This record gives sequence, C-alpha cells and structure tokens, in this order.
Amino acid sequence: MKILDKYLVKQFLQTIFFGLIAFTLLFIVIDMMENLDDFIDQSVSAPVILHYYFVFAPDIIKLMTPVSVLFGALFTVGKVSNLSELTAIKASGVSVYRFMAPFIITSLIISLFSIYFSGYLVPMANKTKLNIELNYLKKGYVYTGGNIFFQDTPTRIVNISFFDNSNNQANRVSIQEFEKDDLTHMISRIDAARMMYDSLDNIWVAYNGIKRNFNKKVETADYFSQIKLDYLHFRPNDLNTKQQKPQEMNLSELKSLLKSEEKSGLDPTNTLIEYYSRFSFSMASIIVVIFGLPISANKRRGGLAIQVGINILVTFIYLVFMQISLAFGKNGVLNPLLTAWFANLVFLAGAIVSLPRVKQ
Repeated sequence: MKILDKYLVKQFLQTIFFGLIAFTLLFIVIDMMENLDDFIDQSVSAPVILHYYFVFAPDIIKLMTPVSVLFGALFTVGKVSNLSELTAIKASGVSVYRFMAPFIITSLIISLFSIYFSGYLVPMANKTKLNIELNYLKKGYVYTGGNIFFQDTPTRIVNISFFDNSNNQANRVSIQEFEKDDLTHMISRIDAARMMYDSLDNIWVAYNGIKRNFNKKVETADYFSQIKLDYLHFRPNDLNTKQQKPQEMNLSELKSLLKSEEKSGLDPTNTLIEYYSRFSFSMASIIVVIFGLPISANKRRGGLAIQVGINILVTFIYLVFMQISLAFGKNGVLNPLLTAWFANLVFLAGAIVSLPRVKQ
C-alpha cells in the first residue's frame, strides 16, 4: 500500500465513521421524541432506555452504512478534486481507475463484513429490542408461544393456543387433515387438551382428546387419553421460529424457515426476498461507490454542498428502485432473487456506462 492509498483510505474511513455517528444519533433523537410519551407513561427507567437504544443502534447502522459509505466516497473524492489534489495525482501518472482502487477495495471489505453484521448481529439485537418493547413499552406484540397457527404439510393445519417452552408442552391443540385432491374437504381432526414432545423417540404425544374421522356422510369420534402422533413434521424449536418476525431471524434461521415453508407447501416468496435482501443490501456499499465515484471525480463548483446534495439524490433514487422492485417481487411479478438485487443491478449498469467517460 502506497502513501497515497493510506491517505485516501484514512480520509475515507474517517468520513464514513462521522457519517454513521451523525445519522445514528439523528435517528435515535427522532425515535426518542416519538417514544418519549410511552417511556414516561410506562415509567421506564433510564438504564432500560439506554439499553433500548443501544440494541436499536445496530439496525440503524445497517440501514445507514451504504449511505455513509457513499457520503464518505463522494466527500473525500470531491474534496481531493476541489483542492486540485486529483489534478496533481493525475499529473504524477496515476490513472483515475488506480485512484479509485482504495475506495473500491475498502468498500468491498465493508460490504463483506456487513453480510455478517446484518445477517447475525442485527437480528440478535432486534430480538432484545422487541423484548424491551413488549415488557416495558407494552407495544402489544403477540407472545411467540401463544396462538400459533401454521401449515405442517400441504394437507395438514395445526393450531396451538399456547406453547410452554420450559417443558415442550402445547396446550389446547387442534390438528386438521384435508383431502389432497379437495382441500375444502376435511378428512380428520384431532382436538387435545395438551401435547408433549417425547425427545427420546422424537415424536409428539397428545393427551385427553378426541379424534374425528369424516368419511363421505359418516362421522366417527374416538376419545383417547393418549395417542402418538409420529407423522408430525415440526419440532419444539420450530414453533418459536414460526412466530418470529423476519427482522429477528439470522441467516441460518431464515434458511431453516425456507425449508419448513417448502415442506409445508407454503409460498416462500416473502422469506426468499428477505433472505436474498440481506446479501444484496450488504453489497450496496460497493455498488453505490462504484456508481458515485465517477460523479465526484470531476472538479465542480459548490464544494461540500454539492457532494451532500448528490449523496441525498443518489440515496433517494436507490431507495425508490428498491421499493419498486420489492412491490413487484411480493406480487409475484419478479423472481425473488432479481427482486433483491434489482436496485444493485441498475446502479451497477449505470456505473459500467459512466466509468469509461471519466476524464483521465
């Protein structure tokens, strides 16, 4: 690494750090003003409030990282250009592409780290944040163990009124089976007071219930004190996962959820979009830098104000493309993978077109 590279990387990282701090504090202040009444009404203590915003910060940092990286690149290159340092660098025989290399490599490293950060650290922080909202702000979130309703297979629906994680017991359980060729026709139904998971045999056992069979116009009912349900596909850990919000799930949990949805015959489109978006949004940093660097490489009037304006404009355009692609993807118009990467592909195409036009 040459002295010039160290100088540019240092200026770049300092600006990114400043941008992240500024944007994070701005979001926290705005959110605090919105929740101030709730904090006061619920008599939330100062340590809990500090803890809340401590675990809220990672989600803000994830969202603001591409914006801060773009701001850092535009500001650093704009500053170098306006002070005629870029002219001197070119005169020394350094091409514009070689000049951009430190920014692109640094952005790539940030993007790769962002995959882990947004894929694992942010969901972990979001779980704590949602737990604080539930217990202290009384936001009204449904407890993950209550009122669980899901599809176990394409022909089987399971309803659990309450699940006790401590002893793997489901209370007030209903299991409905439907005919494969006619999903409007129920062929059997089990209603039980409780259902326990036998970890030795890896099966569910229902207690104190009734099993009804519907055959044409004939209905039979058999009461039981205990019955083994070895055909159920879900496990105790799956019950918590099924009720988690996507922002609480890490990449491994999202992948498990996808397998569960595919096995159950559910439409995995929204989960696929969320899964692919974790990668695409993490890579947005390097994409917007490649797109934005040619814009700042040429000396222009306005200085810092112009760089900030360009940063806001590019960010706005990027978010617009992202929301448009999400709307089409969730409606089934676009493939989930294309939906997640659409904005990045558009900006990458724009960068490929603009890069050859940069003045050497």
